[in-house]
Amino acid sequence: MSYIQKPIRILLVEDNEGDIVLTKEALSEGKIRNTIIVARDGVEATELLSDEDFELPDLILLDMNLPRMDGKEVLSYIKHNNRLRRIPVIILTTSSSEKDIKESYDNQANCFISKPVDLDKFIKIIRNIEDFWISIVQLPTH
Repeated sequence: MSYIQKPIRILLVEDNEGDIVLTKEALSEGKIRNTIIVARDGVEATELLSDEDFELPDLILLDMNLPRMDGKEVLSYIKHNNRLRRIPVIILTTSSSEKDIKESYDNQANCFISKPVDLDKFIKIIRNIEDFWISIVQLPTH
């Protein structure tokens, strides 16, 4: 008996076009079907998430350095909203600052990953996210 899994919905909150393309490419070659929705800044992300007609994502990949509203504010918005707070949020950012790491976990981020500069390492990280967060972890239903 084969089991067909519904596609995983991923909200990618990222303003760097190169990182958007790489992330989408790495996830499209993965084992799990997925739908990727992109928000290019924090305001766009919170507007999507506050829209009652928007189908909530199963997972959020969140950059910290965003225009208009930074990732810390977006994370706080998500984790203080009863409708959104169970959605796992993975911080995926260029920062490796101890302050950013602590603040992310203080605001209930599910994990913090510093983006490597090396292209192959970046793709490997995205695939590892898929392997763990999509293939292994049981995500909550909405």
